[in-house]
Amino acid sequence: MTFQERLYSLRRGRGLSQEELAHIVGVSRQAVQKWEAGTSRPDLDNLTALARCFDVSLDYLILGQEPTAPGSAADGDPVSAPEPYLSPFLFEYRSRAALFGLPLVHIKLARWGVCRAKGILAIGNVATGVIALGGLSVGVVSLGGLSLGLLALGGLAAGALLSVGGLALSLGLAIGGGAISLCYAMGGGAIAGQIAAGGGAIAPIAIGDGALGHFPFTTDLAGLPGNAARFREAVQALFPHTPRFLVELFARFC
Repeated sequence: MTFQERLYSLRRGRGLSQEELAHIVGVSRQAVQKWEAGTSRPDLDNLTALARCFDVSLDYLILGQEPTAPGSAADGDPVSAPEPYLSPFLFEYRSRAALFGLPLVHIKLARWGVCRAKGILAIGNVATGVIALGGLSVGVVSLGGLSLGLLALGGLAAGALLSVGGLALSLGLAIGGGAISLCYAMGGGAIAGQIAAGGGAIAPIAIGDGALGHFPFTTDLAGLPGNAARFREAVQALFPHTPRFLVELFARFC
């Protein structure tokens, strides 16, 4: 029996469609179709996922043979201890409950390889969801090494409303070692279209050790009587629609 015949037999024996098996393994239905047609072969990640799905060994899945049991060596041959086999860690959970066609929770984790998770709550090294956590995360709220969303937190964070990270990019408020925003930025180095505060700040209203802007407020003058009041007056003159809580937050640096 060939590999593709064995795969077909295992799938049919479990009562799975090609689409259902593809969903479990994390590939497209066309990929499963090609495996069963013999026009392509799965890589090691997918072979491992298939073996776990069908609860068989890789030896059986690939070669149609189970590993030789200890003590079954041929006569006259010394019985050697079997070599340890360490399968890669793989965990996946997908809730049956769904919303807008997405599972409420999709978690996919592995010791190595790409784990794509997609759901309302998605957790994986590549995660897409309303709330996404992963090495690369995209969501309304996203947390990860590289995160994109309305609210983003990560090493490199790009958020429409708020971003917090080593390098933070935002249309609203950016906070990070390096912060760049169309409106407001706070960080070691902060650049903003309206107000920036940081070690080095560049903005129309800038607060920092090195402040460049129409209204610069250097930190060596911080705490002087009337300094915060002058800052509020500058904001009112240039950007009167700045949210009050942000005005008071930036005023603390003056």
